[in-house]
Amino acid sequence: MAASTSAPSPAHTSPAHHSPALTSPARTAAPPDRMTGRQRLLLTLLLGAQFMVAVDFSILNVALPEVGAGLGFSVANLQWVATAFALAAAGFTLLFGRLADLAGRKRLFIGGMAVLGVSSLVGGLATGPEMLLAARVAQGLATAAVTPAGLALLTTAFREGPLRERALGLNGALMSAGFTAGAILGGLLTSLLSWRWAFLINVPVAALVVALAPRMITDAAPRVRARLDVPGAVSVTGGLLLLVFGLTRAGEHGWTSPLTLLALAAGAVLVVAFWFVEKRAAQPLVPTALLRRRTVVWGNTAGLIAFVTETSLVFLLTLYLQKVLGYSPLATGLAFGVLGLGTVLGGTLGGRVVGRFGTRATILTGGLVQAAATATLVALGTSHAWIALLLAATFVGGVGNMLVIVAFMVTATSGLDDADQGRATGVATMTQQIGITLGTPIMSAVVVASSSGGVLPGLRVAIGVNAALVVAGAVLAAGFLKRSR
Repeated sequence: MAASTSAPSPAHTSPAHHSPALTSPARTAAPPDRMTGRQRLLLTLLLGAQFMVAVDFSILNVALPEVGAGLGFSVANLQWVATAFALAAAGFTLLFGRLADLAGRKRLFIGGMAVLGVSSLVGGLATGPEMLLAARVAQGLATAAVTPAGLALLTTAFREGPLRERALGLNGALMSAGFTAGAILGGLLTSLLSWRWAFLINVPVAALVVALAPRMITDAAPRVRARLDVPGAVSVTGGLLLLVFGLTRAGEHGWTSPLTLLALAAGAVLVVAFWFVEKRAAQPLVPTALLRRRTVVWGNTAGLIAFVTETSLVFLLTLYLQKVLGYSPLATGLAFGVLGLGTVLGGTLGGRVVGRFGTRATILTGGLVQAAATATLVALGTSHAWIALLLAATFVGGVGNMLVIVAFMVTATSGLDDADQGRATGVATMTQQIGITLGTPIMSAVVVASSSGGVLPGLRVAIGVNAALVVAGAVLAAGFLKRSR
């Protein structure tokens, strides 16, 4: 077994906290490196749900102009279609991760999928901006419930070792592929049918998951009834909402906007307050001991850098393809299909690489591969022939990025009791969503500050900064993580 901790997981030695997602015979009937048929079915269900959630992050990006024209959004308010989703998805993730531990992961997962299906139907039938924004908020809340609950069901269904590493690798591959597929699918649906199908396509998938999940998921109810840490929930949710709002506003109005600075400062104050609240809470939302664990801190650091850099690189290359080479939105989405193939390959290999070399070496290797591939993009020019370099570099970089993400998820959820998996996956999901939100405004600011000589010089500087961030994150995380056993 390769994990970022030398201590064995207590998840299977402490009956007081044992809440498996499968019955115990399913855990013991098969060899330790081979899934049972029931585990494969469960994994397929969970991965399908996570893929659908990932698609929702990006499916409307290409369709936004059509949405605005169809429902009468002003240009200034159109960005709220994306912001409303991001605020709810990132702001409530940690809270719902804890609720999954308290109320039951199966219950929260199924409920979240039901809300996602209904809100997608409402969004597809929206007759005005208010109705659409309400649907997007509900979609974000459903995502905040489904993602950590689904990950916790996955990590408790597969004990630490090769099976969990393989499952997390496939999960990471499909989630990353979902972001890419969302852009392609959004373009195709909008071009061939209507932007409304970017919402409606979720409805049958959500209905199928809700119908199958009660029979396929077995999640024991918590044996000890704990109370929700309300002060902690209020402070961290409020802090995350303000931080995500500030980051999103920075991308639209700049980092010096008074409202941007106020939101970021207030969010930081609430997050700091959350730490002190948790230190004194009898039943904390997230124990500070968990937040101080080396695997949690540095695993999530690596994950944050991975999401910040890869999602912002997509933003930079979108500018390059459309502003420099003159590609259409649909052609741009199709070009990123190669990146999606790279992430699928990286996720498929990720579990095996972690199992053979350990999380520390995988984070370092994956980060250096991603950085090297990204650095070559500094050479991009104005000729359409440069598309060959872009496709090759994004494929290789996608493999490296996904190795880091798989190792991050394994690291951040290893060595923990099953009862704490909702908390750990909540923190990891929060890291993912903040990284997705943070990357674009940071790189947008770099491009603006460096574009005095045109768009392309600014993009080259930002791509170089992106590669440097990857190197710094991988080296720091690998340096502070202990060697795996």
